[in-house]
Amino acid sequence: MAGSKRNKIKKALSPRQPSTPPPILNNEDDELMNDLLAQLDSRNQTVQEQSATVLNEMELNKQAARIEAQQKQDARSRFKARQARKAAALARTFSPDDPENQARLEKEAKDEEAAILKVCKQLGVEVYEINPDGHCLFSAVADQLALLGIIPPAQAQYSIVRATAANYIFQHPDDFLPFLPSAGGEDTEGALDEGLMSPEEFEQYCASMRDAAVWGGEPEILALSRAFNVPIHVVQGGKPPIVVHNPQGDSADGNLTDKRVVRISYHRRMYGLGEHYNSLRLKKLI
Repeated sequence: MAGSKRNKIKKALSPRQPSTPPPILNNEDDELMNDLLAQLDSRNQTVQEQSATVLNEMELNKQAARIEAQQKQDARSRFKARQARKAAALARTFSPDDPENQARLEKEAKDEEAAILKVCKQLGVEVYEINPDGHCLFSAVADQLALLGIIPPAQAQYSIVRATAANYIFQHPDDFLPFLPSAGGEDTEGALDEGLMSPEEFEQYCASMRDAAVWGGEPEILALSRAFNVPIHVVQGGKPPIVVHNPQGDSADGNLTDKRVVRISYHRRMYGLGEHYNSLRLKKLI
């Protein structure tokens, strides 16, 4: 972790007078929140606990309430409030002092792992673990693209794949805007509104996806499938067990056993709280 980020965490953890209200989120707080959420994906329990502690200390729900109470609310403020509430909910889920909650999470993790390994066995692949650092989706896809010979091994880096996804989304706004988190969002009064991002918010979303450790998801997977013109199959513990993303955007599943596809696994509970992606490589013959 860079020195500036460590200083921000120390500052956030420092005692505050009970009567002092938490400041409304600024750009630095947004960056810190994203960094801490990425660290919740860590395999290191100490890092997870520290990150969750800082997020709780930021009193994000109170900050969100103060934002929502402002007389004049623009789209960016509503979006900040929604993100803060989501981060607060995620941090609360990590409760090392709650044995019942921990037992539930451990069972969910074991059930998920068993379901994913069952599909992997059917496909003749095995999980190749990717570092849980906030870039896992892009690192997993990069690993697969290199194995398929679509990109040279030297270019199999999350930064290159991140940039490809962000640039493709930015160049095709009509295809992605309806599926991106809107400024209104599902957690605000405008939940039934169309709530599309403004051009400025869309540009900021693409910039953050390209340059920061922001988690990637369905929009980025679809963008990568189209940008590299290759199907991406995501194995998961839920239903359906394999989610197919085709470059053409059709709904056909195609050949689930085809070797010329990118295969990654999606884990909700593998390392605790954060969503995580791994690469699925063909099993080596012994």
